[in-house]
Amino acid sequence: MIRVTRLKSQDRDFILNAELIETIEATPDTVITLTNGKKLIVEETPQEIVRNVMEYRRAIFRNLR
Repeated sequence: MIRVTRLKSQDRDFILNAELIETIEATPDTVITLTNGKKLIVEETPQEIVRNVMEYRRAIFRNLR
């Protein structure tokens, strides 16, 4: 799970299941497309999201050892 910030929304921060991310695009806003087709527009850059997903997955595998 990663924390992301919705662009221009009242409920800004939310936790996203990183396993549901299908694509990340910069258009110039960052658009995350989930495996169910839902699109989310967030403040983080694609690079930040990728870094957060990698940290999340490393933490999972670290705990499996």
